[in-house]
Amino acid sequence: MFPQQYWLVTCVVLIPATLYASWIDHQERRVPNWLNLAIALAGFGFQGAINGSAGLWAGLVGLLVGFGVLIVPWLMHGMGAGDVKLMAAIGVWFGPMMTLVSFALGAAIGGVIATIMILRSGKFWMAYANMCTIMNKVSHKDTIFTEFGSAKSFGDTSALLPYGVPLTIGSVIVLIGRTFEWWVI
Repeated sequence: MFPQQYWLVTCVVLIPATLYASWIDHQERRVPNWLNLAIALAGFGFQGAINGSAGLWAGLVGLLVGFGVLIVPWLMHGMGAGDVKLMAAIGVWFGPMMTLVSFALGAAIGGVIATIMILRSGKFWMAYANMCTIMNKVSHKDTIFTEFGSAKSFGDTSALLPYGVPLTIGSVIVLIGRTFEWWVI
């Protein structure tokens, strides 16, 4: 369904846009709504222009997948809404399967980055205590969707990972791999 030209233009548009979103997320710990909206609308426009109604449908399902994979962590106060909306906006361009793969790769990269951040900061025991708090949070239905054990509640005991960064890295890797046909998803 997606011609090769689609992926080349997607690289030209989406890579700079997501890198900019990551830079803002790194600097301000937020991804602006206007940027997420612009990425999504451009994706729908391009999907419709190149792939017609099938492209619009793929974009909509991709948006829902991108939203769906991160909405529960957001509801649990584990991340910001901008990260959820960024993954949804990327999903418009990628469609459902590539969105799922880029999320999974981004999550794995996020785990590696978080581990490096913990080791570099020397806060292993604080991170362990925070993880115990999170495990306690998710094991009790009355605390799972509360501020208890939220990312912000840990304060100085941890450094917040701007999750737009690993999401962007995962998405760019998947996009480049698809564009150069290292794999077809």
